[in-house]
Amino acid sequence: MPQVHVCPLSQVPATVAASGASHLVSVINDDTPVVRPSTIARENHLFLGINDIVEPTEGLVAATEDHVRELITFVERWDGERAMVVHCYAGISRSTAAAFVALCTARPDRSEREVALRLREASPWAYPNPLIVAFGDELLGRNGRMVEAINAIGRGELAFENSPFSVPLQD
Repeated sequence: MPQVHVCPLSQVPATVAASGASHLVSVINDDTPVVRPSTIARENHLFLGINDIVEPTEGLVAATEDHVRELITFVERWDGERAMVVHCYAGISRSTAAAFVALCTARPDRSEREVALRLREASPWAYPNPLIVAFGDELLGRNGRMVEAINAIGRGELAFENSPFSVPLQD
């Protein structure tokens, strides 16, 4: 069954190999080097250079509507036959937000609250970046339900780095 996997940068090669992923999303600082595993075609790797912030900060790059639109377009091109891996530096904030947006994009019929609960069940450390979630909510026409769902699961437990986890596309 296809899944969206989330991991920190340090676990990208192992997570891609273990999942058999065909697509990779890197949501990480623009100057952080990311080596695309050779099993991922160049056109199936999306790199979004975003810092983990929620408001404009001098010298840093906040997520924009254009970043999230690019993510949504990338997910819409994914056939869902094989896994997608989403990562940021720690696998806690930007990647969990991007995975949440990806899951809501790939399964528009699925309840936002149910997807958020599955995310929390899979990872007690997940703390989706609220700015990415808000742009996803707006662009997908979810009328605040994505934001509410993430607020309902609350902040995850504090951690330096998340363990890789996955959320299935289907229940």
